[in-house]
Amino acid sequence: MLGQPKEIEGVLLLDKPTGFTSHDVVARLRRKLAMKRIGHAGTLDPMATGLLIMLIGKATRVSQYLTNLDKEYEGTIELGKITNSQDADGEVMETRPVPPLTEEEVRVALRSYLGDQYQTPPMFSAIKVDGVPLYKRARQGEVVEREPRFIRVSSFELTRFAPPHLDFRMHCSKGTYVRTLAHDLGQKLGCGGHLCALRRTATDRFRIEAALTLEQIEQLPLAEIEKRLLPVYEVVPSFVA
Repeated sequence: MLGQPKEIEGVLLLDKPTGFTSHDVVARLRRKLAMKRIGHAGTLDPMATGLLIMLIGKATRVSQYLTNLDKEYEGTIELGKITNSQDADGEVMETRPVPPLTEEEVRVALRSYLGDQYQTPPMFSAIKVDGVPLYKRARQGEVVEREPRFIRVSSFELTRFAPPHLDFRMHCSKGTYVRTLAHDLGQKLGCGGHLCALRRTATDRFRIEAALTLEQIEQLPLAEIEKRLLPVYEVVPSFVA
C-alpha cells in the first residue's frame, strides 16, 4: 500500500500585493500547494505590500521565533486628512489645512518618535477584546479601552518632502502600528494625517529582494517552489524539532 505523499516544509519569502489580507495569501497558497498547514509570521494590512514570511508545513512550529523580529518599512503619509482607520482604506473623518511646514520641522517631529515607548493600538485592528475583534466594534461606532503596547522605533527618516505627502523609511519592533504613528505625526504637526502607502522591505535579515510575488508563485511548478523554500534549520538555527 502506498503511503501518503510527503508534505513539503520550509519558509517562503513572499511579496504581498495590495488589496489582499494576510489570510487571503494563506488561502491562495493552500490552494496552490494543496495543503492546509500554512501560516505566516507577521500580518500586513490589506493596503500594505511587501514581505510576508510564509511558513509551510512543519515550519509553522517556528512562528513565534519569526514573529518577534524587527521590521523595516517604506511608506507615505498624507497630511491634512484624518481617517477612521488611520490609513487610506478608511473613511475621511476630518480635513484640515496643511500649515507651511519646513523640511526640518518634519524631521524633528519624526525624531520625537524614536526609542522605547507605549502605543495604543487603533480601533480598526484585529486585536480581540472579550473575544471580539476591535475592527468589528469600530464598524459599529464603538470605542473601547485598549491596553497600550510596548514598541521600539529604531529609525524614522524622511526620504521625500512634498507636502501634503511625506515619504519615510522606518525600522521598528514587532507589533508597531505604522498607521498609528502616521496619525500621531499628523496631530503633532497640527493638521492631521493618515498612512496612504506602506511597504515592508525587511524582517530582520530577510529582505524583499529575495521574495517571490504571489503571481510568480502561482505560475511556478511545485518542484520550483520547493527549491525556493528556506530550511527551518537555516532560518532558526537554535530551533530543535
